[in-house]
Amino acid sequence: MNKLIYFIKRIYTPLLFFTIEILAIYLYATSSPYTVSQLRGFNHHVLGWSSTLFTKMGNYFSLDRDNIALNERIAELESRLAAYQSLYPQSVETDLDISPSMYVAAKVVSNSLNKQQNYLVVNKGLDDNVRIGMSVLSPEGYAVGYITNCSQKFSIATSILSTSLKISSRLTTDRSMCLAYWRGGDATEFQVTDISKYAKFEKGETVEAMDFSEYFPSGTIIGTVESIEMNDDQTMYNCTLRLAADFSRIDNVILVDNRDIDQVRVLKREPIATTEINEQDQSAN
Repeated sequence: MNKLIYFIKRIYTPLLFFTIEILAIYLYATSSPYTVSQLRGFNHHVLGWSSTLFTKMGNYFSLDRDNIALNERIAELESRLAAYQSLYPQSVETDLDISPSMYVAAKVVSNSLNKQQNYLVVNKGLDDNVRIGMSVLSPEGYAVGYITNCSQKFSIATSILSTSLKISSRLTTDRSMCLAYWRGGDATEFQVTDISKYAKFEKGETVEAMDFSEYFPSGTIIGTVESIEMNDDQTMYNCTLRLAADFSRIDNVILVDNRDIDQVRVLKREPIATTEINEQDQSAN
């Protein structure tokens, strides 16, 4: 009992102050219709602000789930479009000579940026119809990498941030051919070489994968030209690209299956077989 009395004595002054303050506010709030309406408006303003704040917080924390659902929907629609195009090729306009046949949405489990050969791990595998050789694109359709190994539930993709990877490319507007690659270091920059000195382009030009690229569908954007210089022989342009995909923030990707691209890979890796076929045709004639 003594402790309770001592406690009340300690908080007596602030308790009395707050009690009188609350009573004063109540008397002021009920003193006239004007003050009632003013306080009611202020109350609605505070409630509206707090409701908006909590709604924004909820939307922010649900972004990851919404992004996954959106990517899965994009993959589903792209797969339907590819199937429709294969049935009615003349009814769907496209610039792709090698058309993707299936899209799979996936989430990035891990991603390296500081090595000479960088890789991504995604949460889709053989059980989800993922196979080696599928292209890996950002949700916006930018080049990210290609699948090199699969388990039942997960897959590993070689990132375009790998010094051993060379991508057959072209300038989007001029259509001049070039070769795009990463030389290491900055994860936002790419190099482009072997652009004809007669090509007409400038900074900001988009560089995309070519029809016969064995890693990405035709038209897949790699990056934009940031700087241009002539090579030592004054015969070709070399450029620095700003990569379109932001690898430091990539959380979700879309896996693209190009069945037709397998023929391109075979022809590139087995030129002797093509020569033999031509010889057989000539002998038959």
